[in-house]
Amino acid sequence: MAKNLLIVESPAKAKTIEGYLGKDFTVKSSYGHIRDLVKSEDAIDIAHNFQQKYEVPADKKQVVNELKKLAKEAETVWLASDEDREGEAISWHLFETLGLKDNNTKRIVFHEITKPAILRAIENPRKINYNLVNAQQARRVLDRLVGFELSPVLWKKVKPSLSAGRVQSVAVRLIVEREREINKFKAEPAFKIVAIFGKGREAFKAELGERFSTQEQAEKFLNDCIAANFTVNSLETKPAKRAPAAPFTTSTLQQEASRKLGFSVSRTMTVAQKLYESGKITYMRTDSVNLSDTALQAAAQEIVSAYGPQYHQQRKYKTKSANAQEAHEAIRPTYFNEHTTDGDSAEKRLYELIWKRAIASQMSEAQFERTVARIGISTRSEELVANGEVMKFDGFLKVYLESSDEDEENPQDGDNAMLPPLTKGQQLALQEMTATERYSRPPARYTEASLVKKLEELGIGRPSTYAPTISTIQNRGYVVKEEREGKQRNYKVLTLKSGEIRKEEKSEITGAEKGKMFPTDIGAVVNDFLVQYFNGIVDFHFTANVEKQFDEIAQGMKEWTDMIRKFYDPFHQEVESTIQNADKARGERDLGVHPENGKKVSVRIGRYGPFVQVGDNDDEQKLYASLRAGQMIETITLEDALELFKLPKKVGVFEEKDMTVAIGKFGPYIRHNSAFYSLPKGIDPLDVSEQQAIEIIQEKRKKDAEKLIKTFDENPDVKILNGRWGPYIEFGKLNVKIPKGKEPQSLTYDECKALADAMEKEPKKAGKKFAKKK
Repeated sequence: MAKNLLIVESPAKAKTIEGYLGKDFTVKSSYGHIRDLVKSEDAIDIAHNFQQKYEVPADKKQVVNELKKLAKEAETVWLASDEDREGEAISWHLFETLGLKDNNTKRIVFHEITKPAILRAIENPRKINYNLVNAQQARRVLDRLVGFELSPVLWKKVKPSLSAGRVQSVAVRLIVEREREINKFKAEPAFKIVAIFGKGREAFKAELGERFSTQEQAEKFLNDCIAANFTVNSLETKPAKRAPAAPFTTSTLQQEASRKLGFSVSRTMTVAQKLYESGKITYMRTDSVNLSDTALQAAAQEIVSAYGPQYHQQRKYKTKSANAQEAHEAIRPTYFNEHTTDGDSAEKRLYELIWKRAIASQMSEAQFERTVARIGISTRSEELVANGEVMKFDGFLKVYLESSDEDEENPQDGDNAMLPPLTKGQQLALQEMTATERYSRPPARYTEASLVKKLEELGIGRPSTYAPTISTIQNRGYVVKEEREGKQRNYKVLTLKSGEIRKEEKSEITGAEKGKMFPTDIGAVVNDFLVQYFNGIVDFHFTANVEKQFDEIAQGMKEWTDMIRKFYDPFHQEVESTIQNADKARGERDLGVHPENGKKVSVRIGRYGPFVQVGDNDDEQKLYASLRAGQMIETITLEDALELFKLPKKVGVFEEKDMTVAIGKFGPYIRHNSAFYSLPKGIDPLDVSEQQAIEIIQEKRKKDAEKLIKTFDENPDVKILNGRWGPYIEFGKLNVKIPKGKEPQSLTYDECKALADAMEKEPKKAGKKFAKKK
């Protein structure tokens, strides 16, 4: 038996490390945490200094038994979980659960899985750091207390089966408040003036710095320009530099992977974890921008050999955050000479992003020459301004350019293009001038990445909490990430060309959203309830202050049970008082009265979600209708609400059966003779004519007939169909594969039944394509 047992968190990491250590080491995985707080209410003994009751879950018992046996046989046990608070807590749980002894247990940490890092860690072992363990326990206990005490309040006062959490509730508040800002926003139009001077390759663009608030003002400006002379009043050329961004932290990696690769925050962390565990990158949970001296040397060597010495410029970045949780490095490749990696496409793309960002941080500044030309108008006092930029040396831009959220919101109109040679006093020929009506934009909705950025700015959460927080608020139905179609808006364009002004009206789609975070009605109601009765929990400064206190516990400056006591006692009183005194929150809103029957029309949260009600609660004839996707209690109008009662609606008769249009979970449809036909996109369910409905039914039947190969008199639920991957048997709820060499048309009912029976008896395989239909 090996003398040494080394325990890490994941099997992938164990496999990588095992390759670096000799036969004296057995490397095993604990598969993450091996124990957790019991699920019941007695998990935390509040009266006795918040003592916790832990249990080993059923799925971890086998792992624990195996590790106990190996630990008993080993001379030394090495605890090598991650080097953050969570990792320290995992080591402590292992120490306690496996019944380890101080004299033969060693704790080691490393932030990259390379042979030198592992061997260096083994040469420098330490004991478990109980300050870090206590900081993690404080977070775990506090979050459990908040969840366990707040959730029943929400069940009683808002809706059953809801839950609340400390950091999640703040994230939901940010999204709800941003949505309200957008709803209140009134877009103001203004006319933007753009002139084009010169011809062909010499053509360039100049803009007026101010905008005109009315069409009359814009038109007067263009009229004044018809007979004007345009002169270059001043030319200013000066050098400019651009420096690269710091290497990635958890937060900046999540933001860039979202902007550049379209990854969700949780996907970024899953892929980064794989890269870390296979030894490709350093630890992926960090708020440090620091690079080690070894890394700086390796980066310098790679830059000089790949691009030349003029491209290298060493930089040491300092972490701005005063309470950076851990003193590791930024996220970087473990080997700078590996520009790419093997693995799936997501791993390759994320690795290359990390490599480029880290290498760029040690490269020379990009150098430009910027030119600003101010152009006078003989008939007006204003000046037009043209900006030009010429790159003199690409520097770090050879490898990488950081994106920003603003790129998405305001795509550049080719600003800072090159200007032709110009001289002061030069007369310019105007080709065209436009005055385009542009509208002010509301604040942008959060993406997952910009929400992480905001939480980090506010000091809320830490590298390990961003991804789970964002997943939780979506899983709980408080927030949805989705696309929304925009609305058409008309705008005016005035064009001055050849001495004449042409006016036209154009249209654009505005307000279309992709991958943005929207609050749901239940999210908004829960948020308002918490703001009213538990302001401390959702207060940004309070939540950031709690994080600061966790940091102080981690540094040994504060006793964790004192911190929890100071928080818990007033919080518990708030809970008691709210249960007794608070009214039920339904987010109810009166919309007005029904124009035909004079009954009250209101909207609120019900057991199955938001709905509109016509009539009072005691009215026996009251009517209900669920809100459609994209509609919200706060913004729905009386007109929109009344539209909901126009469906289901009979649109005609076909084959002596009624055709009814309605809206279901998956959108608008036509119901005819117990069958359902989806309405194609672009057709308004309220405007469907009888003829259109018949065409939709016939088109679907035609497609189904082309798909159908054979039916059986013995059982109408059995069909042989043409599928995406070829013919298959639909046997009730089973999709059954047809064996190779069998002609689908020649299969009998008995043969189909035998194949279905055989498939039902087969042991289920993971990821099986032909599985039971949901």
